[in-house]
Amino acid sequence: METDIPILHQDQSSPTPKHIFILSGQSNMAGRGGVSKHHHWDGVVPPDCQPHPSIIRLNAKLNWEPAREPLHCDIDTRKVCGVGPGLSFANAVREQLGSECVGLVPCAVGGTAIKEWARGQHLYESMVKRSQESVKSRGEVKALLWYQGESDTSSHHDAKAYKANMETLIHNVRQDLGLPSLPIIQVAIASGDARYMETVREAQLGVNLPNVICVDAKGLPLKEDHLHLTTEAQVKLGHILADAFLTHFIAPSQSSSLA
Repeated sequence: METDIPILHQDQSSPTPKHIFILSGQSNMAGRGGVSKHHHWDGVVPPDCQPHPSIIRLNAKLNWEPAREPLHCDIDTRKVCGVGPGLSFANAVREQLGSECVGLVPCAVGGTAIKEWARGQHLYESMVKRSQESVKSRGEVKALLWYQGESDTSSHHDAKAYKANMETLIHNVRQDLGLPSLPIIQVAIASGDARYMETVREAQLGVNLPNVICVDAKGLPLKEDHLHLTTEAQVKLGHILADAFLTHFIAPSQSSSLA
């Protein structure tokens, strides 16, 4: 039976978000920093990922609440989540946006291929619904941060189809959110099946659409599983994403006037 979309509730202790960012993709966006091979998070939160009163997140029940690691704990529920790039990104962006509240909308789910993010699929529709609910508090979606593709490196067909699938995803999410110029910052993968990893990376780096940029995770430290970024790498990636957003989508005069 279909259920009604829950009403967005505002935690009375949380401010209203003005700048909203969608965090989506698979496990390296959800965050596995500090998660051991025995599936236990060490609980270590680096200084750059510490909570801040003006950073909040939309939880699984569509309530705004203070953002803290692990950001995806109630979203990517099939695996243990740890540190991802979201909070280091938000803290870096917040410093340039002054006192205005930053809202994070975690949507990433580990082990998912891009075909699972096609329009009509559960993950895509959930991301769109969560994004639509997030702006009911009168904030504005500023960007979609996307880190996915490792699950598309095992098949030649999937790897070759990645670029077209990613461009379709960008078109669809912009259309469904009514934001035709929504900034998209995608991360070129740093790990995956060696057979077709470079094919997927070339696809990611080769997307040439307005307001779409790609940052590269290659070279960032990986955990012993050779798949997931370490906590240190996630902090660095958050900074890279923040630099990309501020450089490409925030005019210097705007950030200085907000500070």
